[in-house]
Amino acid sequence: MKSFASAQRVCFVAHIASLIFGLAGLLLVLPHPEFIAQLPDIGRTAFSWSMVGGGAVYMISGAAAVAIYAYRQLGLWHWLSFMIPALAVSLSAELLGTSTGFPFGEYHYLTGLGYKIAGLVPFTIPLSWFYLGFSAYLIAYLGFRKVTKGWLAEMGAILMGSVLLTAWDFVLDPAMSQTTMPFWAWDQAGAFFGMPYQNFVGWFGTGFVYMSIATLLWRAQPKYWLESSLVEPSASGLPLGLPLGIYLSNFAFAMLISIDGEIYPPILLGLLLGVLPLMGLYRLATGKEPTAQHFQLTDPQFTDPQLTNPQLVDTQLVDTQTLARVAASAKAAE
Repeated sequence: MKSFASAQRVCFVAHIASLIFGLAGLLLVLPHPEFIAQLPDIGRTAFSWSMVGGGAVYMISGAAAVAIYAYRQLGLWHWLSFMIPALAVSLSAELLGTSTGFPFGEYHYLTGLGYKIAGLVPFTIPLSWFYLGFSAYLIAYLGFRKVTKGWLAEMGAILMGSVLLTAWDFVLDPAMSQTTMPFWAWDQAGAFFGMPYQNFVGWFGTGFVYMSIATLLWRAQPKYWLESSLVEPSASGLPLGLPLGIYLSNFAFAMLISIDGEIYPPILLGLLLGVLPLMGLYRLATGKEPTAQHFQLTDPQFTDPQLTNPQLVDTQLVDTQTLARVAASAKAAE
């Protein structure tokens, strides 16, 4: 597993580095063509390549980092049962949107984001739906598990995860379509900085659909530390630093481009509906219960074999149905 941890770290660092490099190119270099003209041939070639393929690099590295994280921390089932619906639903929505205008409005992609599937949607776009959606959903999921459980927690995670995803688009869409170097263009006039309000309804709906599918699939093979609110993520071996870093770094990337384009109201909306709730849910998910009394589960039937850390459970929060499900799963695996 150490090799996976190293690969995750490399991909995350590459993701952050490509975001920073992209910002430098878009905000500092591109507005000054005289600087580009003074570069040696290799420098101009590198800059030209970065403008053509840099967007693809940051999305591929981000998706790889989150995929490895999901596999390491949640296991193969929980990783694939989120990623596959996210990729399939988002690609279908994007292909439908670029062909018919539903559900986002009429738009088309330009260059700089990689090969276009069916000549319409860059293959990297579904990857961004996956890694940002997963990061938002997981933090919301574990946050809501601390205050409730059952279908209420699941519905709260789906709704809040979709809101966090849409809040990111408040700053992303203006940054990517209304500034110096656009990556897509709107074919219909919209009231929200050139974009139709329908776009955000489409974002929320797309996120809601694939997060709902993932929730149902996760329910089919529950892990007891995800299925109930009886452990803290830190005790379960589930750190949330990477999902938090993915969301905040991508939000900051779009926010800085929007600031450069003097597009301010979407930033405020994104902060209010995205960053602030995210930080609250993160604190809720990782905060300690002040009166919790924990014991170590030494009985093999309650030990998750995919995790190397000892599993700690709050005796005040354990319910018999959850323990019965854990025991039944363990016996079925024997």
